Amino acid sequence: MRTVQTGPMIGLMTQLLLLFALAVTVGLSGVGVLVGTAAALVTCLLLSRALVRDDAPRLGPANRVTLARAMLVCAVGALIASSFSRPAAVPTVVAITALALALDAVDGMVARRTGSVSSLGARFDMEVDAFLILVLSVYVARSAGSWVLAIGAARYWFVAARLLLPWMRGTVPPRPWCKVVAAVQGVVLTLVATDLLPDLVEIALLVAALALLAESFGREVWWLARHRTVAPAMHPLPWAELGAVGIRADG
Repeated sequence: MRTVQTGPMIGLMTQLLLLFALAVTVGLSGVGVLVGTAAALVTCLLLSRALVRDDAPRLGPANRVTLARAMLVCAVGALIASSFSRPAAVPTVVAITALALALDAVDGMVARRTGSVSSLGARFDMEVDAFLILVLSVYVARSAGSWVLAIGAARYWFVAARLLLPWMRGTVPPRPWCKVVAAVQGVVLTLVATDLLPDLVEIALLVAALALLAESFGREVWWLARHRTVAPAMHPLPWAELGAVGIRADG
């Protein structure tokens, strides 16, 4: 148990140090600190639980990269939560988000080169992507319109549908295109967050991103509808599946 919890615990401590650094440099509101801390705590607790359920002795190299990316995303969430009560630190938000997006390519490469590819790692990576898209959509929606929240909520609507509809709990064949679509959402939302583009260009990019997202999820729903099976009941927490689908021992 001790070795399993080491990686997530280090991640949580790193997050607290990062939040402190942001608080004394660009500034964080009390709500921002609370959001960043809570997000990091939930992430580390769910990851620890997943590793225990998967009987994994430690975090593997790829998942250590993903955990670092998750802590950056929690910091972005803290900055965006703070922006509701004080001027947004846009350059800092964009810089941290860009780093998180860059690391998104690194963890997969590390997993392949170290032979540590797993369903657990893929799911962890997916949920970090989803949370980053959610917090960015909350920020962008303030200027572009509430409809942008559909981009951030899409993944969670899909999870809710799987909880309610047993036939949607099947396993969809892996599609690299889904990863491309997720990356596009992050890049587009980050570009719009800079507020450097003309309004019409921003709207066009957001509409295109949402259309790609609808196509990606729509194709998965279509495939599941054509291959209807009744899967076991799912735990209400999306990340609870992390511990049930792991393949490799190093997580």
